[in-house]
Amino acid sequence: MDVDEITGRLSLRFGPSVAEWCARVPEQAADAAARWDLTLGDVMPPGASSVVVACARGDEPLALKLSPDPVFLASQASVLRHFAPSGRVPAVLAEADGEVLMEAVRPGTPADELETPPSPQEWADLVTALHTVPTGGGPWLSLRARCEEAYARIGRRLADPAVAAHITERTWTRALSRCRALLDTQPQVLLHGDLHSGNVLDGGAPRGLVAIDPRPCVGDPCFDVVDYALAAAGRTGVTARATAVATASALDPDRLHDWCRALAPMNAIAYLDDEAARTELLTLAR
Repeated sequence: MDVDEITGRLSLRFGPSVAEWCARVPEQAADAAARWDLTLGDVMPPGASSVVVACARGDEPLALKLSPDPVFLASQASVLRHFAPSGRVPAVLAEADGEVLMEAVRPGTPADELETPPSPQEWADLVTALHTVPTGGGPWLSLRARCEEAYARIGRRLADPAVAAHITERTWTRALSRCRALLDTQPQVLLHGDLHSGNVLDGGAPRGLVAIDPRPCVGDPCFDVVDYALAAAGRTGVTARATAVATASALDPDRLHDWCRALAPMNAIAYLDDEAARTELLTLAR
C-alpha cells in the first residue's frame, strides 16, 4: 500500500492529523484479513473519506473499506443495509470499528468510465428499484436541508473571479428560488441523495447498475435522476436525456426539467473549462 498517497488524499478531508491513522492502514487491513479470513489485493480507486482494499475469501471477490471516521462508516453501512432489498447496492457482509466488509460488484466499472454511458432505461431501472425501499428506519435528512446546505456552501464560490465571470448572484438567487418552489411541492421517497455517474457501478447482467456511497435524504424522486440528465450538457443534450429518463422512470418530465434548471448553475461550476457544457447549463438557468 502507498501510505503516502493515502495520507495525501485523506488529509484533504480530515487534516494533517489523519497521518497517524494512515500509517496504521496496512496493519489494520492485515488484522481485518486475519479476522475475516481474507486475502488482500490492491487499493481500489481512491475516495475522499476512506480506503477500499480489494480482497477475496476463497473464490469470492470482496471489498474491505476502512475509514478514520468510524461513525461515518457505520452510518454508511447501515444505509446500505437499508437499501439492500432493492438489490442495487453492495451487500454488507461484516462490520467492525472503522471497518466494513462488502461484496465486490462485478464487473464494477464506474458509470463515468463506461465506453457507452448508461441508457435512460438503465438509470430509470436503478432509481425505481432504490425508490421502492420505504423511508422508515433511519434518521434521514430532508432534501430541503440537503439543498439549503449545498446552495450555501457552493454559493461561496461565486466570490472566485473565475466562477463570477460566468455565474452571477442573480443567476444563483433565481436557481435557489426555483429549488425552493420545487421543495414546497415535492413527493416524499427515500433518495440515494448523491446519485451521479461516479457513484454508480456496472453490476453486469442481469443485475444492472449498482449504487455506492449513498447520502440518504427524503424528498422528490426527480432528485436522483437530475445529475444523470445534466451530465448530457454539451453532448447529447440535457432536455432530450431528461425527457427520456423521466418517461422511463414514470416521473413528471416538466418537474424534472425544472430541477435541471434549478441545479444547472451548481453543475456549471464543474464545467467552467468546457464551453459547450457550460453554455448549455447556463442557458438552462435563465
